[in-house]
Amino acid sequence: MSGIVIIGAGECGTRAAFALRETGYSGSITLLGAEPHLPYERPPLSKPMDGAVQMKLICAEDALTSAQIEYLRGVSVSELDADAAAVTLDNGQVLAYEKLLLATGARPRRLGCPGAGRARDFRTHADAEAIFSKAGITRSVAIIGGGLIGMELASVLRGKDIAVSVIEAAPKPLGRAVPPRFADKLHARHSSEGVIFHLGRGVVAIDDDGVLLSDGSLVRADLVVSAIGVTPEITLAEQAGLAIGNGILTDRHLHTSAPNIFAAGDCAAVSQQGGIHTRFESWRNARAQAETAARNMIGIAEPFTAIPWFWSDQYDLGLQVVGLPQPTHERVIRSLGDNELEFYLDDGRLVAAAGLGTGNSLARDIKLAEMLIAAGIHPDPAALADPDLNLKALLKREKAA
Repeated sequence: MSGIVIIGAGECGTRAAFALRETGYSGSITLLGAEPHLPYERPPLSKPMDGAVQMKLICAEDALTSAQIEYLRGVSVSELDADAAAVTLDNGQVLAYEKLLLATGARPRRLGCPGAGRARDFRTHADAEAIFSKAGITRSVAIIGGGLIGMELASVLRGKDIAVSVIEAAPKPLGRAVPPRFADKLHARHSSEGVIFHLGRGVVAIDDDGVLLSDGSLVRADLVVSAIGVTPEITLAEQAGLAIGNGILTDRHLHTSAPNIFAAGDCAAVSQQGGIHTRFESWRNARAQAETAARNMIGIAEPFTAIPWFWSDQYDLGLQVVGLPQPTHERVIRSLGDNELEFYLDDGRLVAAAGLGTGNSLARDIKLAEMLIAAGIHPDPAALADPDLNLKALLKREKAA
């Protein structure tokens, strides 16, 4: 008997499978994963312990069995037939479905230069093992891409006393997702740790000696890593005729343009106010959309309204961002010794916050900021800037008002 099929056994797909059981769904659930492992979390891949790459499992084998979730690992879907409500696996097996969840995630962007195949991607457990297995014998690494993943990897490699060069086509690293104030602080920290930056230059070729740049210079490296971002995995959806853009287009309930097909996680571009569609690439977003998709697949019409949030650990610094800061927002800075918070107001309403501090020291403040954002408050900027005013007290005061 057909039931629910989930394509993608990452954070989103796996959490959705368990959320279906938690909401009382009793039909069959089939979870399809392309990798040979049990489902695992990706953030720990950039944080090896004692020289070994971590594989932090999302669930154990017996948990899948207890929940009566059929997990097919090491399989890919070769065709999605939305009209027939069926998917064909690469081994020829055909699975019918009543509801389908596309949790296909994203894939690394590819370099287009000669020798691009010499660069290692950094996305899967196998990628991480390939990179860190060389850490003991590698003297120098060139990282192409100065985004969050590239900079996190740079901090880990510098901790192993490996020479690191970061190549970024933009004039600054961390320019897309990180507020400028904190991007500058992290850039400065990396420079003080000995990371060499090659900014505003493109990659012409990669060879045995290293990376040839557009200005004619050569960045010598024993190992080259490509960290130039990801693109949503939309191949199946596109071939099946689903509406796509920068991802698989969904409404606020994560329903795609095809009957009984939902999309969630890194592959989903969710409808927002103003007619735009937005993708949210983060661990927590994957979990939140998984829960929303699960409830909606069993008939609960629940819009996805979670506030975006992400974090990044670099050296002993922890960055956290909640909401979507924009250059047009009014910024309010709260200094807390060596730590710092930044709040963002849109027409007086608090819509985002970010913090940079030692370790996880600002986690509580960011959580309270998230609650203030959810409450839709219009705070006094002076109150936000005052380090002596507790954010919890501000939340209570605003709720009372």
